[in-house]
Amino acid sequence: MMRTETDFLGARDIPSDKYYGVQTLRGIENFHITGIPISAEPYLIAAFGYVKKAAAMANCELGVLAQDKADVISKACDRLIAGQYLDQFPTDMIQGGAGTSTNMNVNEVLANVALEIMNQPKGTYSIISPNDHVNCSQSTNDAYPTAFRVALINRMMSYRKTLIRLTDAFEKKGQELAGVLKMGRTHLQDAVPMSMGDEFKGFATNLREEVDRIDAATRLLLEVNMGATAIGTSVNAPEGYPDLVVKRLSEITGLELKLSPDLVEATSDTGAYVQLSATIKRTAVKLSKICNDLRLLASGPRCGFNEINLPQLQPGSSIMPGKVNPVIPEVVNQAAFYVIGNDVTITLAASAGQLQLNVMEPVLGFALFSSIKCMENAMIALNEKCVVGITANPERTRENVLSSLGIVTLLNPVLGYKKCAEIAREGFQQNKSIHQMVVQEQKLITQEKWDELFSFENLIHPHFMR
Repeated sequence: MMRTETDFLGARDIPSDKYYGVQTLRGIENFHITGIPISAEPYLIAAFGYVKKAAAMANCELGVLAQDKADVISKACDRLIAGQYLDQFPTDMIQGGAGTSTNMNVNEVLANVALEIMNQPKGTYSIISPNDHVNCSQSTNDAYPTAFRVALINRMMSYRKTLIRLTDAFEKKGQELAGVLKMGRTHLQDAVPMSMGDEFKGFATNLREEVDRIDAATRLLLEVNMGATAIGTSVNAPEGYPDLVVKRLSEITGLELKLSPDLVEATSDTGAYVQLSATIKRTAVKLSKICNDLRLLASGPRCGFNEINLPQLQPGSSIMPGKVNPVIPEVVNQAAFYVIGNDVTITLAASAGQLQLNVMEPVLGFALFSSIKCMENAMIALNEKCVVGITANPERTRENVLSSLGIVTLLNPVLGYKKCAEIAREGFQQNKSIHQMVVQEQKLITQEKWDELFSFENLIHPHFMR
């Protein structure tokens, strides 16, 4: 069964069970780019439901949309917000037209859902029109970026919680490993002793800083251009509509949205997306560095650092029996690389706008949503499949400390830098320990002084001693 719909390019047949219409069909035919439909981002579909409902409410209050039409459109929007009809949004995430295919996909679905609520046949647009009623007082150029921002804000709430859970996992692991003595390293060379707990708490602090950065970047998304219509002049919108529609949108979303003071500027500006992407990239870079550390600390097990043990999740080789690889840190590394690449895409897309509109918002959306989803999933995996199961090899780490020449640094205030350098060189050349040379052979300090200087507490929280 088919129905016929017409736009100014001509008539097309639409399967009668589809809620989308002719303009969506053209979008489906024109854009075979990622193979990923907009339905893959439910936050975006729900955000459009909020935007279209707020528009219907404001238009009704201002007398440009009849109450019965506003009511039925609002009911249709509630269904989108609830997650229904996702299969009716097949347009590709990357598309030409600055998101017009996505906006019209939403308009057509809402119109036909509203018609169904009214017991009218799909496509009876003389009763509820995708353009004249659902899209009343709107343009793709204000509805799309506003929905995009609402979706990003809600998406980042989940991302933020995931990051905090990972931070807490590192903090808890730091407390668990507080009593493990290990050697700190710089340049991959022995430095001075430290607690493994401090190392893991350092990871936690490093990531906790990102929560404030996320909050700051997300706040930029609260400024919207809803009511700007095509280019920021509010053409075809009734007097007072921009302020009212943003007020209603704030009420129904629970977000503290505000209308941009310069709608012309806001309609072409994509700076908030650049900032958000940079923030996500910053977290990705930090996570990648932490995962490099985890892989290095777990290297071996016999011929590497072997300071920690990562959970064993799967066989690591098709040829080497018994080999187990650090697959979770590895996959987080790769997710981070993907996010860093997306940030380049976002930078280029944001810079490619011309005059009163940036037509590249679809790829901005695709890259941002992809980065958020990829990074969030990576953080979940790192937390649940790696960090919580990490154990230490305290005998190995303590042996490394006591055999290291780096601990001679603690003797600088007692013996002086020059003498300590001589001791370190002799130890390196003759394969002797610092204790052997300083206490047993040269008797430069007593055993009691050694015990005081090299106690666990003084090694991890050193006090100045002479």
